[in-house]
Amino acid sequence: MNMEIYLIRHTSVDVAPGTCYGFTDVPVRASFAEEASVTRHQLEGLTFDRVFTSPLSRAARLAAFCGFPDATRDDRLKEMNMGDWEMRKFDEITAPQLQRWYDNYLHEPTQGGEAFIDLYRRVADFLDELRHTNCRRAAVFAHGGVLICARAYAGDIRLEEGMKHLTPYGGVVKIEL
Repeated sequence: MNMEIYLIRHTSVDVAPGTCYGFTDVPVRASFAEEASVTRHQLEGLTFDRVFTSPLSRAARLAAFCGFPDATRDDRLKEMNMGDWEMRKFDEITAPQLQRWYDNYLHEPTQGGEAFIDLYRRVADFLDELRHTNCRRAAVFAHGGVLICARAYAGDIRLEEGMKHLTPYGGVVKIEL
């Protein structure tokens, strides 16, 4: 049995450009309602057996706006943990580990945080569990990194090339498992 999963990225965030964030619960922009209406329109006419969301407000708020205030919150759907770099400007991070992370973000963890492969493992664990249910169509409200990992899990993209396939804010991508 094939399962359709609609991956929905949160709307744009109210964070200064160049700021490193992931696990931090940052606010959405004042344009939220306008952006979220476009996302909701993309989901019109679809019904879902299950709806999940990252517990971070930028994803959960979009889920609620789209008609799913009771979406199941799952910590595995949080964005990558940027550790000690959270909410710092990238150009102000002086840790020597930053260049190693830029060179090999897939396997090099952020200082006090995760490597991208750790995020992939979290998302794969979530999807492995979902595959063992009788769900035929699910919606997942989450983050850019989570969507990249889910698409790689489904075989749509290569994880190593994931950043080339970043879903825009408020975007919707369908995968099949």
